[in-house]
Amino acid sequence: MPRAQVIALFGPTGVGKTEVAIELARRLRELGERPVAVSADALQVYQGLEVLTGVAGPRERAALEHRLISFLPVDARFSAGEYAALAHAEIDARLAAGERPIVVGGTGLYLRAALTDLSLRPPPDAGVRERWLSELALRGPGGLHGVLRERAPWAAARIDPGDRQRIVRALELLDAGELEPPSGDSELWTDAFRHPTLLVGLVMERAELYARIEARVEAMVAAGAEAEVRRASAAGASVTARRALGFDEILIGDVEAMKRRTRNYARRQLTWMRKLAAVEVLDTTGWTAAQTAEAALARWLEGRAA
Repeated sequence: MPRAQVIALFGPTGVGKTEVAIELARRLRELGERPVAVSADALQVYQGLEVLTGVAGPRERAALEHRLISFLPVDARFSAGEYAALAHAEIDARLAAGERPIVVGGTGLYLRAALTDLSLRPPPDAGVRERWLSELALRGPGGLHGVLRERAPWAAARIDPGDRQRIVRALELLDAGELEPPSGDSELWTDAFRHPTLLVGLVMERAELYARIEARVEAMVAAGAEAEVRRASAAGASVTARRALGFDEILIGDVEAMKRRTRNYARRQLTWMRKLAAVEVLDTTGWTAAQTAEAALARWLEGRAA
């Protein structure tokens, strides 16, 4: 059975995707492959937020080349549609060069945008997002979710009341007249990939995952995340850059709130994973990155793909 042309690793923040990708790349090289990582993260695209967003560091990039990270100035806006075009070109170029793309990310929409052909809506008109972000600051995510529930209950039912980004985006689309009740299955959850793909979902027992998130946040703070965020804010960080987990919390010095928000985001990532078609889920509780990479490699060698 032919092996997948593309390998994708998805999972919640803190599960260890980068470490697994590096270990998997080592094993692929032993088989004569030339692996290259392609990031599918909405915030790792920004220069100057590397600590906060957990971008692969110099030693990790020396072990595995990473594409689509740290290439945008922090004041630039960026959309999933713009990312999709870049990711498609990157993956196609790697395949044409005889390399093996490993798509690595925790942003569900960006993962799907990289691997499939989505009908992505354009970004909102100038000023619309800022207005709803101001409302978010005043009312909080629960209050804004109530606004969405009044205007489009079918949309609100699909969005967690704590998911700030999706609530704001839904209200933007409502204002633009582009949010309509769903009909049929969403293209987000189909198994129609652009190239034969092995999609591996990494999960972990919740207590262990939360402990890793706690340690990850504390390590970020120790590594200078506060100074990084303050520089980005002073440089006019865009509304999309400010979505980075912990950006607002660090500005006000609330590390515990950053931990809570990160745990909530991890839960949403796991919910997203449960909806993905053709995903090979690996429970990595108690495993090393090397053991997880071995399990992923075994599935690739078996020819599992969609």
